Amino acid sequence: MLPSSFVTGETQSSPSADPQTSAIDFVGFVVSLARTAAVHFGDMADPFSGAKTEVNLVAAQQMIDILALLDEKTRGNLTAQERQLLDRVLTELRARHVEVQQGSPKAAAADPVSPIIPP
Repeated sequence: MLPSSFVTGETQSSPSADPQTSAIDFVGFVVSLARTAAVHFGDMADPFSGAKTEVNLVAAQQMIDILALLDEKTRGNLTAQERQLLDRVLTELRARHVEVQQGSPKAAAADPVSPIIPP
């Protein structure tokens, strides 16, 4: 399981909360894409409207594809922590995609099991 700090975006290298001075890092970028996928799976409320969204598997798959592209293009250039995070995020998002696509009972659960897809 991923540490809760990855879900909340709090990492050792987290930039300041001030959006004017903060810079995104690789971990933050991966977590952002994972959270966007969670919104598309309907597991997380839209961060702008606060409303729970409908499932959009095409958009969720697009986030998975973007992360897979990052995985391919950054191979050999990541720290161990970044590599582990990216591998785990991709594995969990792919599993979640299958669950939602197949309409499994877990897909309808209010509390997803994956730590990268927060409630």
